[in-house]
Amino acid sequence: MDQALWTELRASGAALEKLRLFAALAEKWTRSINLISRATVADLWSRHIEDSARILTLAPPAPAIWADFGAGGGFPGLVVAVLLQDRGLRTRIVLVESDQRKATFLREAARQLGLPTVICAERAEAITPLGADVVSARALAPLNMLCEIMERHGTPDGMALFPKGETWQEEVDVARKNWFFDLEAACDPGHKGSAILKLRNLRRASRDALA
Repeated sequence: MDQALWTELRASGAALEKLRLFAALAEKWTRSINLISRATVADLWSRHIEDSARILTLAPPAPAIWADFGAGGGFPGLVVAVLLQDRGLRTRIVLVESDQRKATFLREAARQLGLPTVICAERAEAITPLGADVVSARALAPLNMLCEIMERHGTPDGMALFPKGETWQEEVDVARKNWFFDLEAACDPGHKGSAILKLRNLRRASRDALA
């Protein structure tokens, strides 16, 4: 366990116990609907729970609406929901997942964890813009496509948090051909070469500006 991370997040014992319950649920459901790669099940706590929790170190202290896309196994969405609830916040957490089986898991996990989370079993482009302070997505799509989601569902003064692997700089270079944004890339201590990308001030690039 990354004790320094949990200390920084000021997670209570009750929150950690909820996250252990969630980890057990995710492991159980993975046997039938493949929520996460089975190769990472043995490292579920570090690879999924702690990686998801680390996103909060870059987030605003009290977001009103947090929207997680491609929510899948609940990483990072349900982990974030547990930790924000632990702080006594009433952040509206919206998990968007088009796979009906995974959406069913998310509803059941939220119920067992006592989280007032909204589950949208739709594609991002099919739902009404959410006006989220924070937009997140993990292992969903290239950054260029994620910018489309951020533009539709974020707010002008909001942010997006996207964990990315070793090719993150290549994704940034491609996205900058179509978008302007302020970027902070926070190195992921758990994965060499990986980073959590924090985007602000997103705007679509005009052809004249790119010329």
